[in-house]
Amino acid sequence: MPKIRIGLSTDFNLVGEQVGIGTTNPTARLDVAGQILADNTAGSGGISTFKEYQGFHQTQSNITNNVLIDNGSSGPFSSLSGEIRITGETTVSSGSTVEVGKTKTLTVTDKFAVPFGDTNSRDNTPEAGTTRFNQDFGTLEFFDGNNWKTVNSYARGGAAGRGVFPPGLTPSTSQLIDYITISSLGNALYFGDLTHDRRNCAACSSSIRGLIGGGYQSPDNATSSEIMYITLASSGNAIDFGSLVQSESGFGAAASSTRGLFTGGTGPSGRIDYVEIATLGNAIAFGDLSTDRNEQGALSSPTRMVIGGGGAPSGTAPSNVMDYVTMASLGNATDFGDLVDRHGQLGAGFGNSTRGIFAGGLRNPVSLNVIQFITIASTGNAIVFGHLAEGRAEQAGAASNSTRGVVAGGSPTTNTIEYVTISSAGDAQDFGDLAVPKQRLGGGQMSDSHGGLGGF
Repeated sequence: MPKIRIGLSTDFNLVGEQVGIGTTNPTARLDVAGQILADNTAGSGGISTFKEYQGFHQTQSNITNNVLIDNGSSGPFSSLSGEIRITGETTVSSGSTVEVGKTKTLTVTDKFAVPFGDTNSRDNTPEAGTTRFNQDFGTLEFFDGNNWKTVNSYARGGAAGRGVFPPGLTPSTSQLIDYITISSLGNALYFGDLTHDRRNCAACSSSIRGLIGGGYQSPDNATSSEIMYITLASSGNAIDFGSLVQSESGFGAAASSTRGLFTGGTGPSGRIDYVEIATLGNAIAFGDLSTDRNEQGALSSPTRMVIGGGGAPSGTAPSNVMDYVTMASLGNATDFGDLVDRHGQLGAGFGNSTRGIFAGGLRNPVSLNVIQFITIASTGNAIVFGHLAEGRAEQAGAASNSTRGVVAGGSPTTNTIEYVTISSAGDAQDFGDLAVPKQRLGGGQMSDSHGGLGGF
């Protein structure tokens, strides 16, 4: 009688012995000469060859030969309870799908592809750090836990935190663009020129590109529809971007990391147009303001644009109305609340990702020095923040990062620059001077770190 019977649900125990398959001289408990092939073995085909059974547990499978995993292989990787280390070459055919959990370290020596799609196909609540390719913008983007942001395609270096002021009236209409480093103090430096003399423009920016649109153009003082752009990290002259839906001047602008909006203007107008900042082209209709206005202030968080005040002696009476729009969608503006008082020619709007600030303005014939703030994510009336050292109107320039907001120029024609700390309340402090005195710089702001980008 044999002492061991196999296949009748009895235990098979071999104690203190070595077993060889394909060899008569085993050197280990189980010594297999040649390859192991598991073909259509239920629950353990393909790589998943080892399973736990009555105390026998394979915790690590080392694969050193070339392995082909195709859609005919069985056994999902998730069935493994231990660790697989692959030191050879692994090929996954195009017809196969491999699903894994979190990978601690991944090194790719050739290339890999990230998920892709248009803006509308974004996941609204992905895990922070999720990265994808946006086909609308032609850029990589990532989710920071609250918003989708474009991955910078250049090293910001010493240009990080740069604020740029467009041309204005000096007292003649000019082409001059100048810039500052927002986190420091000092006088503005020469950045470059527009292709034409321009005033009463509207300006906005992503972290990479600044846009300057519309305005009165010399020498015939005609209203322009032209949009031009600059690269914020470098200096240089502006380049053609595209055109507004129609010619405008004396209007507002704000931006998220991807989209720039232009609002109101001569007439007065209630139009809202938008562009995708990373892509050259003409503006497209977005919606309408609640009331027609010109020379209003504008600011933004990463998701919302707020338009405040407006009106000029040559257009409408000063307004205290604030509207808002959701920048990633299209539609008409919704009532936000009221400014502290009526403010016309209110070009100085700025903020970080949570707090927005409007500074100065005109209540004819007085240029105002009041600074007021709002919480952008909520709605409600503005609250007094502090005061400028001098009244500023007629589209004073503005720039900000996550901590500091800067106001420059304005009427009466001045070259002074002042700043405030956005998170606290108080009066503005001296920052430095513009290269030349100028007013009518344009509604909106340009910086690589303003509130619409979330700051840094």
